[in-house]
Parts: sequence; C-alpha cells; structure tokens
Amino acid sequence: MVNTIEKISRIKVIPIITIHQLKNVVPTIQALIKGGLPVAEITFRTEVAGEAIRIAAREFPNILLGAGTILTPDQADQAAANGATFMVTPGFNPRVVDHCLNNNITIIPGLNTPTHIEQALERGITHVKFFPAEASGGISFINAIAGPFGIIRFMATGGINDSNLKQYLSNPCIFACGGSWMVKNDLIENDRYEEITRLAKEAVRMVNEL
Repeated sequence: MVNTIEKISRIKVIPIITIHQLKNVVPTIQALIKGGLPVAEITFRTEVAGEAIRIAAREFPNILLGAGTILTPDQADQAAANGATFMVTPGFNPRVVDHCLNNNITIIPGLNTPTHIEQALERGITHVKFFPAEASGGISFINAIAGPFGIIRFMATGGINDSNLKQYLSNPCIFACGGSWMVKNDLIENDRYEEITRLAKEAVRMVNEL
C-alpha cells in the first residue's frame, strides 16, 4: 500500500486552503479535482476548519486530505477524527510532533534551521516542511543544507507560486511544494472556481514537464 508521504511525492503540489465559509468547501475541492489535483490541505486558521475537513472527507473520500497550521495536539486529534490523513505544522513543536508520532498520525513538521532538522531526524522523520521557504533562503538554503543532511526531503511552502514552482520541484531535495496561489481567499470567496481549475491545471502541467 502506498503511504501518505509517497502519495504526496507523486502529486508534488499541495493546495493550501483556508475556509471561512463552509459553503465553499465542496466547490473549491471540486475545482481542484477538475484541474487534476485530488488533494487539499485545509488550514486550522478559522473556526470552521474542523468541520470543513469533515465535509471534505465525507464528500470526497478518495482525495488526499490534510490539515495545516496544526498548533496543538487537540487540533491534530480533531483533524484526524474528521478525516484528515496528514498533519502539517508551521514550526517544530516537539509536543505536537511527538503526539502525532505516538498516535500513528502522519506529520510533516515545519522547520527552517539545522537544529530543527536534527530534532526531526532524531525522531525518524525525513520528510519535513520548509517554511517560510522564500523568506528563509529558498533554493540556496536547501542546496547548502543538502551536504550534512542529505537524507532530508522538503515540502517547500511560503512564497511558492507558478513563477518558481518548477525551480523548486526540480531540486532533488524537494519532494513537494505547498501553496495557496491557486486557492487564494479572493478566488474562493468570489466563487471564481473556473480560475482555481485553470491554475490547478497549470500546476499539473508544470509537474508533468519535470
């Protein structure tokens, strides 16, 4: 059976969605699927995040569904109970990371320092989130860290968009990229789902050209 990290590695692009109104969950994910991206990371940045994940899991049982901006063990538990199959954190919080590991919840912790990379490796984690990618040195940082930490693979997030996606994904240290450029709040809230589909298709095209 293909595990979650392998699935992410194959898809390579993870749309990061912030849902403010539950009515937007289904059409947003439908637009992504139509564009060739059966995957979504719904962030815990709003009060409806947990319910949004539940709706997404119920309506689209075959998509790869994750929860982002996980800051506490309780949020991880809620997301998992509602159907999320992987958790993504903005930083490396040992309490959250250890809780997920102890409960067999796939966790992709955020980091941008060698110290946090070592903490991840100590726990057997080799696939991490590099955040905020562009502000933390981007490709230059990743190339510099590849020597001492060659086993680490990054999901680059933060400043990733259609102008630099291929550059990041072309780096062998990067297993995926996360971004909200194709599911920006204004697109969702103004029902611009055709544009979301177009941007998703463009991202898939770039992946296929690698």
